[in-house]
Amino acid sequence: MIVIGHTEISIAKIATILLLVTVIVSAAKFLKRVLVGRLLVSSVHDEGTRSALGTILQYLIVFFGILIVLQSAGIDLSTLTVLSGTIGLGIGFGLQNITDNFFSGLIILLERPVKVGDRIQVGDINGDVVRIAIRSTTILTNDNINIIIPNSEFVSKQVINWSHNDRNLRVAVPVGVSYGSDPEQVRRVLLGVADHHPDILAKPAPVVLFSGFGNSALNFELLVWTETRIQTPRFLQSELNFRIFAAFRKNGIEIPFPQTDLHIRSSDIPLWEPGEPKAPAG
Repeated sequence: MIVIGHTEISIAKIATILLLVTVIVSAAKFLKRVLVGRLLVSSVHDEGTRSALGTILQYLIVFFGILIVLQSAGIDLSTLTVLSGTIGLGIGFGLQNITDNFFSGLIILLERPVKVGDRIQVGDINGDVVRIAIRSTTILTNDNINIIIPNSEFVSKQVINWSHNDRNLRVAVPVGVSYGSDPEQVRRVLLGVADHHPDILAKPAPVVLFSGFGNSALNFELLVWTETRIQTPRFLQSELNFRIFAAFRKNGIEIPFPQTDLHIRSSDIPLWEPGEPKAPAG
């Protein structure tokens, strides 16, 4: 027998409370699936928004359901004032990070700055969002590693979302050619390389920029858009570099290497004055 305040709780009552809590949690999960999969399909077309609403409903049902079960069991919650104050003090000190992540998770679910399937970068971490929970978000990197990031990182720090509006990504490929090359020919060859790559979008169309005159080369930049290679832009850039090198060699376009010309001028100043002894050799 356990006594809380003026209330006596038996083992049977504890078992009943645990059973009812289990039923509430299961019912909350079921209602979330019904809400997301059936009721909101016609009114809310975005799957991420439906999932966020379902998650919030699930937590509300569990929270208020537990309160009702405790009241129905005869437990006077007002007797837990001291315990609540102790828990509140613990949250203020030891559990403040958990609280911060919890409310940050609610902000992410409501405002949805990131959603499942987005390609994002947080600090040095770059990957696809595969799961958003109430406390943390899971990102899958190109190395097939799941990285769990606290939700507070998405609220307090800068987050780069590569696919917030759509899945299109622009990739820039810098190229340098010798000064003897024809810029128009270079432009045609670069656009031909882009047009024949299966992962390059036709709209927006590839663009070639004549970016400037370098010390040893004419500098160009090939700008292309892709939708299928958003996870691997560096590999796409590497493939384009291979194709550009082969196309330049085929069309006789030279890719220069950095070089420096050193000019030595003769001096009219004599190394020694007539009549003065020469410095001894060696």
